[in-house]
Amino acid sequence: MSEMTNRSPDEFIAARVRDLAPSPTLAVSDRARALKAQGIDVIDLGGGDPDFITPAHIRQAATDAMNAGDTHYVSSAGTPALRQAIAKKLLVDNGIEVDPIGGVVVTPGGKQSLFESILALVGPGDEVLVIEPSWVSYVPMIELAGGRPIPVALRPDDNWRVTPEILAAAVTPDSRVLIINSPNNPTGRVLDQAELTAIADLARDHDLLVFTDEMYEKIIHDGNQHVSIATLPGMAERTLTFNGFSKAYAMTGWRLGYVAGPKPYIAEIEKIHSHSVTCATSFVQAAGVVALTGPQDFIPDMVSAWDRRRRAVATGLNAVKGISCPLVEGAFYAFPDIRETGKSSVEVADLLLQEGHVALVPGVAFGQAGEGHLRLSFATSDDLLDKAVQRIGDVFGRR
Repeated sequence: MSEMTNRSPDEFIAARVRDLAPSPTLAVSDRARALKAQGIDVIDLGGGDPDFITPAHIRQAATDAMNAGDTHYVSSAGTPALRQAIAKKLLVDNGIEVDPIGGVVVTPGGKQSLFESILALVGPGDEVLVIEPSWVSYVPMIELAGGRPIPVALRPDDNWRVTPEILAAAVTPDSRVLIINSPNNPTGRVLDQAELTAIADLARDHDLLVFTDEMYEKIIHDGNQHVSIATLPGMAERTLTFNGFSKAYAMTGWRLGYVAGPKPYIAEIEKIHSHSVTCATSFVQAAGVVALTGPQDFIPDMVSAWDRRRRAVATGLNAVKGISCPLVEGAFYAFPDIRETGKSSVEVADLLLQEGHVALVPGVAFGQAGEGHLRLSFATSDDLLDKAVQRIGDVFGRR
């Protein structure tokens, strides 16, 4: 009988997963929870979860749907009612015309819609241009699909502006997709018309698909305006628009998002969707219909609170030695510049967690372009934010 040998666990793990970094934002929250479990009073500003509860009429819609027996499988692409509501929303709010039948896939969260779309449309060796600083999951998703993420690094000293020159320097014959995110997580920038035009020109000239993540579209400050790139000339046929309910409707835990765009691409995305999650939760989709078609007045109320908090955070951090915090244009994150401290973003984040008991995300987690910065979520209470800024000042001193 031949001698048996046991493989190590590493031999069973696929290389594409073994080499994948965990989510940095979730890692920060995990560290904060671990310290809290030890009895340490940690203020966690690492996540992006609104502190507002989902509005009552949306919660009631889910309850009513469950009590009516809406607890079964539904159409994989989404219930007809929700797809129709999404199509109407895109037309009225964004000027985007999509067919609710074949042009929309409803997913368990916006992250899932991006993941499925990248798996469907990015193959081994395909280059995907990622404008950085960027949300932490774009690059790992591209890597899992076998694609090559190509950073398009923006400059903090130019207010993270997208320029034709920066785009042209990154594109190659192997480029297939360009991912944009406006309002941006983590920088808070809202792309203006000139930037959108530069992106559209590049996409048309080099025959690229554009993935536009518009999750924070309703959270905009100081009169800035959100424009969907799919509305620019020649872009509807080459743009996939991603959005969801987590931020604007305070529905992070419900996990409900969608992708909309040209039918040939949506059909391929739906294949992956049907073989992975089957469908988004039935009664959650019923709540999604009510979210889109019901009262919207609570959204400006939340944005007003976030506006107040972003101003308070910026004022407080600008008084701390070595930190500069301009007012962001959209979303609910501050992205303070900590280059004057002389420390890396990881070093500063570790110092603040260990000595100040404040959890922030190091800027390098959002790509090398984010180094020298930290991301701070102000989607939490005024009191906790005041305490956090006070603790940061205690660590670094005040001007």
